[in-house]
Amino acid sequence: MARGKKKESTLTPEEKLAQALVPVEEQPYKVPENWCWAKLSALSTLISKGTTPTGGKNAYVSEGVHFLRVENINDDGTISHDNIACVTEQMHTGFLKRSVLENRDVLVSIAGTLGKTGIVRDIDLPLNTNQAVAFVRLKTEDVNERYIKGVIDNPITQELLLGKTKVTSIPNLTLEIIGDCLIPLAPIAEQQRIVDRIEYLFAKLDEAKEKAQSVLDSFETRKAAILHKAFTGELTAKWRAEHDMALEGWYNTTVGDLFDVFSGKGFKEKEYSSSGVKLLRISNVTYDELVWEDTKYLPVEYLETVPELVLRPGDIVMALNRPITNGKLKVSIVDDQEYYILYQRVGCLRKRDPLNSTQYLQYALLSQAFIHQVESRLQGSDQPYVNLPPLKSLTISMCSEHEQMEIVRILDSLFAKEQQAKEAAEAVLEKIDLLKKSILARAFRGELGTNDPTEESAMELLKRTL
Repeated sequence: MARGKKKESTLTPEEKLAQALVPVEEQPYKVPENWCWAKLSALSTLISKGTTPTGGKNAYVSEGVHFLRVENINDDGTISHDNIACVTEQMHTGFLKRSVLENRDVLVSIAGTLGKTGIVRDIDLPLNTNQAVAFVRLKTEDVNERYIKGVIDNPITQELLLGKTKVTSIPNLTLEIIGDCLIPLAPIAEQQRIVDRIEYLFAKLDEAKEKAQSVLDSFETRKAAILHKAFTGELTAKWRAEHDMALEGWYNTTVGDLFDVFSGKGFKEKEYSSSGVKLLRISNVTYDELVWEDTKYLPVEYLETVPELVLRPGDIVMALNRPITNGKLKVSIVDDQEYYILYQRVGCLRKRDPLNSTQYLQYALLSQAFIHQVESRLQGSDQPYVNLPPLKSLTISMCSEHEQMEIVRILDSLFAKEQQAKEAAEAVLEKIDLLKKSILARAFRGELGTNDPTEESAMELLKRTL
């Protein structure tokens, strides 16, 4: 008969140490000589997870003990108490008593969102948690909880953990997987130096991230401000002065006066072909360009069957259903020589005067002044739409064709610079995330330049912990 595992209480100190240490062949990478590799379970008095309260939604109350869910764990590992659920004190100390959290508990999400980490602090207590969150209670304060959190956040550790994910309808990590997590254990003082160094570097990166995010967040606001200046004459004030022209030359006119306006209403052809003429549908119209990720074709014979719906280069197309999303109008220019057939729920604005700049007219349609007019004419609540008669009555500010060209030139230049700034900010954000991962990877290899090889080995710390 095979012998079972010995109980931990009957193990000798040497046997406990052997179980706690990670064999050399299983160690992911080399660490400094005074570090050691240990399993997280060896550093913990308890690894458990939360519980689902009885009673479903009725288990929650408006005020009481806070009940933690994964969405309450902030990206920086702190706990958000905004919109957090609550349970009664009786439920907290009764049915949920096995998941009562304590100060310094390290949190790990184990269901749905995997590997997200946090730390419980005194200010978070009393606190309980649900079954999607595991918690690790460390044996001694000589093992820094922020150090352990950083190790679990390390992309190498994340990869090792997620590689052991149990494949079910909802991906999950078991408590056994958490307990077997490999920890590159550093000496006590080095743990604190690494935590301090990571927090310092991350703070600097977060400052840069905040600035880059501010550029992205204000991108549309800046574009709207530039367009406002364009169509109030402010953008070309200097140009007019140089050309001895007055703002009085500007005037308002209607969409119906500037364009022939029609739509593909009533055209419901559904027998598509694998090639031929592109059908321009509402899904192809975005805020300032046409997209063809989902392209439908009609036989070329349709060019003669519905000639009134064949689009021309320079036509401006606009979504009539849900025309505004996130404050932006879905309007694009047909700017190539390819043939398109207009489909229902899409309007076409075909300019009447060839001297008017198509790009100027599109910019005017993208301005907040015009968008507000469209919003005021929308009908329907669930599926807001605009009909052609009210669309034709909307007004656009116009100027001479020469000033139109100057406005387009300035806007093209300014928006190109804005786009470059946006792309640069996006690149910074992407680089920051990569830098953070790199810092974590280096930190737990002992490569941040903080390790003191003369300090007591982490092996002695592990022995005392056991």
